[in-house]
Amino acid sequence: MKTTSLSRKLLTRVLSFYFVLTFLVTCVQIGAEYINTKSHITSELLTLEKTFSGSLTRAVWELNTQQAIDIADGLVAIPMIKGITITDENNQVITQLGLIADEDTLNIESLGDDSANNEYFNVSSTSDGLFGHSFPLIFEFSGRTTKVGSVTLLSSNEVIFNRIQVGIYFLIGNAMVKTAALVLLFSIAFSRLLTNPLNELTEQINQFDLDDPEASKLHVINYEKNELNILQDAYNNLIDELVVYKEQLSLAQNKIISANSQLDEQNLMLEQEVAKKTSSLSTTMLKMEMQQRELLEQQSKLQAENKRRSITEETLIATNHDLKSSILELNKAQERLLDAEKMAILGNMSAEVTHEINTPIGVSITSTSYLADLLIALKADIDNNKLSKRVLNDYTQNSEQGINLVLNNLNRASELVSSYKQVAVDQISDKIRWVNIGKYLDEIIHSLHPKLKKTNHSIKVDCPENSNIYCHAGALSQIFTNLIINSIIHGFKDINRGIITINVRLTGDDQAHITYQDNGHGLSEEELSHLFDAFYTTAASQGGSGLGTHIIHDLVQDTLNGRVTASSTLGQGLRYEIEFASM
Repeated sequence: MKTTSLSRKLLTRVLSFYFVLTFLVTCVQIGAEYINTKSHITSELLTLEKTFSGSLTRAVWELNTQQAIDIADGLVAIPMIKGITITDENNQVITQLGLIADEDTLNIESLGDDSANNEYFNVSSTSDGLFGHSFPLIFEFSGRTTKVGSVTLLSSNEVIFNRIQVGIYFLIGNAMVKTAALVLLFSIAFSRLLTNPLNELTEQINQFDLDDPEASKLHVINYEKNELNILQDAYNNLIDELVVYKEQLSLAQNKIISANSQLDEQNLMLEQEVAKKTSSLSTTMLKMEMQQRELLEQQSKLQAENKRRSITEETLIATNHDLKSSILELNKAQERLLDAEKMAILGNMSAEVTHEINTPIGVSITSTSYLADLLIALKADIDNNKLSKRVLNDYTQNSEQGINLVLNNLNRASELVSSYKQVAVDQISDKIRWVNIGKYLDEIIHSLHPKLKKTNHSIKVDCPENSNIYCHAGALSQIFTNLIINSIIHGFKDINRGIITINVRLTGDDQAHITYQDNGHGLSEEELSHLFDAFYTTAASQGGSGLGTHIIHDLVQDTLNGRVTASSTLGQGLRYEIEFASM
């Protein structure tokens, strides 16, 4: 593997950084010298303007073209002037000598003016390497100033480079001399301080003698306390530790030799002991063979037992599979029973509402028939010319009574149908919507009016007006329908005037707390513990299905994501606590 010199690598990085830095500094100095020289040339152009503007103005004013050309020749003869252009007041060229800038690349920068027509410009052309100064020729006559023409003086970058040429050579030579001196000094310093001491340490390490480590210690002549001295001290300490370990190794070898001699003695004793044990081992082997035969017999018995258990396990797996299928069928049957119970309640309500609607419709039909008879009699009187004021008054009074009777009964039927329709639609729909609990309870109670009017029971609702909550309306309808019907059928059995109290509270986090309580018979502790179980009923002989409260529990917990609890004391009624949040 090729060895890389650490000193050379370090020297290369340091000098590379120095070369880049020297190059950048030299370029900055050359740029500064260029800008400074260009500024001096621009100042000299301004001086020439002040010197020759007067004579050029008079020559142009007097139309002395030859004099203007002579002055232009004199200016062009100046080394820094590379071109001159003199124009009259109409920008017509009088004379144009030396270099001429390309108008397409000409850059003109205004320097301000003394009057409306006396403008001064800096002109430059990047592509031609030209720059200069343009100024107006102003002639004063009788206290008035008139622009008679303009002059453009051009110089070039060549003039600048000629002036700074010696300075550039000096800067480059200075940088090269300093760089060469630095390379030489760094090379000598790295060689003396790093390369030579490292080579000397390497040679001494290569002469290491394993038999005499003490004589292989490093001895480098270095009067400075630096990293090489630290390396030398660390290596010498390692040699000292190696000498100590060598002595310890020698002692350990002596101990091993002594232990080996003792081990030989023990081997002789062990061989004698082995001979004794071999005879007893043969006897033991015979006994073990007999035990092995017994174990084989037991193993065959165990295999037969395992086979029998495998058959039993397969039978149990098949039985378990059948049980799972039966449970699934039972769950499906339970769901069908729940749906049937819900539809049975709805059908019962439908039958009672239908019966209740028949009464106002029958009254309306009778009133309509009576009104039709009155109208026929009125037409007969009109046809026979027997119409009188008394007949009209009687007809008006009887018609008004009949119409009022029809309207009242039809409104009664319409309200009953509207309440039943809203409750029935919600019960068979899974729609979630905003519900005003107070108004919705009134609709549910109104839909149960046909069942309630057959009793003397009353329902009291305590609910705030702004009791809006976003929930499953059908679930609420089924819950309160089941609760009220359970109270009427079971809670108020043999009770004439039962009272149902419904209290609704809403908290700030859209949490609804509903308390439902009746003053019926109540439940015992045993009955209360099975209240929400499916198919549990105390009226099985009377056709009860035992699914009402189970449906209530499922609707509150699964559909509304809430919880329901019940409490009761025998003879003091039943109380439900229902809590759920807005969805």
